Amino acid sequence: MEVLVIVHYPDDYIQFLVHFHGDRDYFECHEILEEYWKEHTDREKNSVWVGLIQLAVALYHHRRENFKGAATMLKQSKYKISAFTDEAANLGLNTEALLHLISEIESAVLVRSPYQSVMLPITDDTLLQACRNECHRKGFIWGEKSNMNDEALIDRHKLRDRSDVISLRKQALLTRSKMNSASDTVD
Repeated sequence: MEVLVIVHYPDDYIQFLVHFHGDRDYFECHEILEEYWKEHTDREKNSVWVGLIQLAVALYHHRRENFKGAATMLKQSKYKISAFTDEAANLGLNTEALLHLISEIESAVLVRSPYQSVMLPITDDTLLQACRNECHRKGFIWGEKSNMNDEALIDRHKLRDRSDVISLRKQALLTRSKMNSASDTVD
């Protein structure tokens, strides 16, 4: 008698896969998984989550022809995923095929070949179906190639609203400045 095992994957991971394979918004992939990593882990930088984030960032760089940035991220991604093959497998990925895919992308980046959309080797049919259903719900086509003419997709980092980040940095700088001034007057 065969026992059916249902594995529950975090919704953020499913959203990562949906954007990775649906609209190819690697910037959004990075944002989603980084937020998950910050909220649900001990923020250990040497983890499968960071390896997947770095893979998305690498593809974002590659698509923009930032070959140096892509190469750096791919190297780090491959290192982390190869160190956590069991964790990657528990995320429904064929780790051997994934590491091979990353190596192929690395080779393409090194010779400055143009970006090509890729598919992660998902082994869990239930996960794959959940991702396809979510893609459909969002109006994406699973496996669609990147729209290389979509500036909002290609240059997303330039077009986003960063006013909250800038405000927080200014506040931190002001706080540090006040602390330094206070310590200067105490000495």
